[in-house]
Amino acid sequence: MLLPAAALAVIGAGAAAYAWPGGARAAYWIWWAGLVVVGAPVVWRTLRGMWRGHFASDVVAMLAIVGAVLLAQPLAGLVVVLMQTGGEALERYAEGRASRAIRELEAAAPRRAHRLGDGTVADITVEEIAVGDLLLVRPGELVPCDGVVTDGHSLVDASRLTGEPVPVQAEAGVSLMSGSVNGDGALTMRATALAVESQYARIVELVRHAQESKSPLQRLADRYAVWFTPVTLIVCAAAYLTTGDWVRVLAVLVVATPCPLILATPIAIIGGINAAARRMVIVRNGAALEQLSRVDTAVFDKTGTLTVGTPEVRGVIPAPGFDGDEVLRLAGAVEQGSGHLLARTIVRAAESRFGTLPPARHHRESPGRGLSGDVDGREVAVGARSYILELPGVSVNELAALEHGGDGLRAYVAVDGRLAGIVDYADRIRPNIAGVFSDLGSLGVPRTLLLSGDHTPNARAVAAAVGISEVHGDLLPEDKVAVVNRLRHEGARVLMVGDGTNDAPALTAADVGIALAGHGGGITAEAADVVILVDEPERVVEAVRIGRRTMRVARQSIWVGLGLSAIAMGFAARGYIVPTVGAVLQEAIDVAVILNALRTSGGRAS
Repeated sequence: MLLPAAALAVIGAGAAAYAWPGGARAAYWIWWAGLVVVGAPVVWRTLRGMWRGHFASDVVAMLAIVGAVLLAQPLAGLVVVLMQTGGEALERYAEGRASRAIRELEAAAPRRAHRLGDGTVADITVEEIAVGDLLLVRPGELVPCDGVVTDGHSLVDASRLTGEPVPVQAEAGVSLMSGSVNGDGALTMRATALAVESQYARIVELVRHAQESKSPLQRLADRYAVWFTPVTLIVCAAAYLTTGDWVRVLAVLVVATPCPLILATPIAIIGGINAAARRMVIVRNGAALEQLSRVDTAVFDKTGTLTVGTPEVRGVIPAPGFDGDEVLRLAGAVEQGSGHLLARTIVRAAESRFGTLPPARHHRESPGRGLSGDVDGREVAVGARSYILELPGVSVNELAALEHGGDGLRAYVAVDGRLAGIVDYADRIRPNIAGVFSDLGSLGVPRTLLLSGDHTPNARAVAAAVGISEVHGDLLPEDKVAVVNRLRHEGARVLMVGDGTNDAPALTAADVGIALAGHGGGITAEAADVVILVDEPERVVEAVRIGRRTMRVARQSIWVGLGLSAIAMGFAARGYIVPTVGAVLQEAIDVAVILNALRTSGGRAS
């Protein structure tokens, strides 16, 4: 803001001097000296850009400033400086801050590990881990590198890597990814990759690469300047060739100074950003808002985006001789003694159906495997398949008869040593989510895809329920990036919506990434261009609608401003407008442009 403030101060100082009797000469020299001082940085910056092959909207402004100095028309030149630098300051304000995604990811990376050897436990940094090392992962700790469990039982939260809320049943032979969070059981694992080559490190590198390879969006003003600047120079040449009057040339340059190009877009974008913020949609910069106006393909993550993101009880499969409701009631009662995510899910389901549950006594817990207790005089056990199979009254054949070949997340229930049933979990599709896709279609985003780390059949079932035909399942973060890059290579303008750390690379790679951060965005929000602060995917439609309206108003403002400038150029070339009057006239045009652009800050985003 230094240059526009200085230009305004010089104009004011000269005007004050001019108001004094006989102060016209003093005002002239104040304006002339001020123009040289504040205009020199603008001229130098523009010349340097031209030397690098960048001929943008500021070329005409630079010529007007130089002409004002040479032809002793300092006030006109100062007005040009004020408009040029003020518009650039507004544009920088609209650009917003850069994403801190890489720093956030690296700060959340695993740092320490516990290496086992000769009966000892040595604390080491993750950089010291070698392939084949035997590592101890204590409850609540991050898995330090990719590896395979050799001993122990636990539930491991890999949601920030896979996007799936369902915890991994960790036991001997199960592979774990670095950055996962161990639950309530200690695990021993053998490292299968160095920390720098593990899954979490690959996510960091994917985000970094996507940020570096994403080409900057050309300013809307520069796209219009490609033809407006040559037209202005042609009019200037015609005015000089027909009259030989350099003052007319300066007058043409002053009224043609593309302040509408400089002002319309940043003011409209600031208004659009403010309008989005009132709807709890945070747009990081003007480029993101412009990209929102251009997208034609929307890519969605599944878990936490199209679905609620937390596992819920889908149903109970009772064993012969047991009632499903009674199995749920007894399981909920005993699970009241556990703080585990899936235990709380069972308790909520049971309480919603039966109200207050009976108390359980004599709790006995096997960390990461299961829990048992006495409920209404009956011994109830709830846990993993292997935990229930250890009961003498439960056989593999009984379990197989109830499982029906399913492979989803399940809790097994036994009552008095006998298999009583299976509690089946599932993620619930968000209500009214299908309307998001019909609304996007009406806004000109006809193509939608679902990308998920979940198994393909599960992803296809969700896609069919919400109306998405293109589905990709069993994806790692790098696979999602590959799909987004392929779409962009095919010419699509891609919007990516996600909510997990595993989505961060794809959000960065897309033309515009939107993070759902209703439950706290963290790394994902830092990687995204747009952050929705409430847990409502419907706001994606609002964001696109605001982006389209903002850029429509910006283009309208530009066309109106350039049209008025073109008319003024004709009068200036004929000698009807002198440079100082032209500067005042350009101010009036700027006011009209600003007032029109301000429409983006209010009203509905229709």
